[in-house]
Amino acid sequence: MTNKPLLTSSHPEIIENMVDGLFTVDTNRVITSWNKAAEDILGFKSDEVLGKKCDFFNSPTCMGAIMNNNGVCPLFSEKKIVRKRCVVTAKNGKDKYLLKNAQLLKDNQGKVIGGVESIVDITELIEREREIDLLKLEIKGRRSFYQIIGNHNTMQNIYSLIDLAKDSDASILIHGETGTGKELVARTIHYTGHRKDNLFVKVDCTALTETLLDTVLFGHVVSSADGTISKKKGKLEEADGGTIFFNEITDITLSLQVKLLKFLEAKELETESEKASRKIDVRIIAATKKDIQKFINEGSFLEELFNRINEIPITIPRLRDRKTDIPFLVDHFIKRLRSQGEKPVVKCDQHTIDQLMKYNWRGNIRELENTIEYAFLTCRTDTIRFHNIPQQLKQRLMVEGITTDKKRNTNDERVRIANALKMTQGNKTKAAVLLGYSRITLWKNIKKLGVGV
Repeated sequence: MTNKPLLTSSHPEIIENMVDGLFTVDTNRVITSWNKAAEDILGFKSDEVLGKKCDFFNSPTCMGAIMNNNGVCPLFSEKKIVRKRCVVTAKNGKDKYLLKNAQLLKDNQGKVIGGVESIVDITELIEREREIDLLKLEIKGRRSFYQIIGNHNTMQNIYSLIDLAKDSDASILIHGETGTGKELVARTIHYTGHRKDNLFVKVDCTALTETLLDTVLFGHVVSSADGTISKKKGKLEEADGGTIFFNEITDITLSLQVKLLKFLEAKELETESEKASRKIDVRIIAATKKDIQKFINEGSFLEELFNRINEIPITIPRLRDRKTDIPFLVDHFIKRLRSQGEKPVVKCDQHTIDQLMKYNWRGNIRELENTIEYAFLTCRTDTIRFHNIPQQLKQRLMVEGITTDKKRNTNDERVRIANALKMTQGNKTKAAVLLGYSRITLWKNIKKLGVGV
């Protein structure tokens, strides 16, 4: 009695003329038949795939790429696969979105001898669904404000606060992690408000020593070669009529905080003669990534100064808390990069977008922007694909794969660390980079969670 798949041993002309792509595999996942529709969908002729294992298709989501914990293809462990969406790289290098059904094949004695899989090309459907989803989001609320991009409900709240604050003279304190766009929010408030025709002056409190920051803010006396003495304007006077933005204001020393508080209470500065003072009309916007209340409790930040700068508090959400904005941001970055040169890149394919939305973006929008800039640079077609994404991010995605966006439990974290160490062959420095830890934090977590190397 024959051991060939029953499906291919009778009426082969029916199989060959089916509209749906169809192929069979043996129990080792080796392809044993491949019809014309499958060839039309993926571009591979039968002689290119017959005798090869189904992971030949380089799919990150199906056809042998995903095994269960025992290393067994889901078809043979679950007996069938019903309406599974998957993405496969076609012969031309483009991603195809498929709807797959699969069933076990048995011989006349009921012994499993392989499987039969049908595939339908739903690439156009997926693209239309994506367009509809984006349209629905746009209908729900604003997609952007000035140069800020985002449609998530948390961003709608930010836009409302900016609307309320832009024509006010109240001081604003912006909270947010590194890379969330604190300076962009500050600039948006300035350039959409009534002070837009005057200067926006930035002061980076982290980059300057106390003495230099004092000079930068309040000015200093300058002696010329002929003995003439004059006073050089500081940033506060320079920003008169406009806005001054203090980036990382918690890095200002206590003595300078006292001096700044005194200025904010009076809004006056000494003139060049230093015998009189004049009023300065300046809008104060400050930002910090740190827990300012902790600094107040420790006595390293003046509560009076906090009250002065915190008249309108704005907290910018993390990118991992508004992942539905990632498609909008990617589109924005691609358009901006394209306007700067002549590369033909116009979009990012859906599979890559899906992968980007799985990542937790500890560097927030800045990290996403850097990722798209790299992908844009390496892309040689009109579409950014997953192979254009930086290798380090791909590795981090593999590490993050067993987690969710919610707080990780102890077991998840243990597995993440073990995965990172395995991927880096036990190199803790490289593993720490993948995990977003410092090397010291990694050592502590290895010890705390009992992770073996």
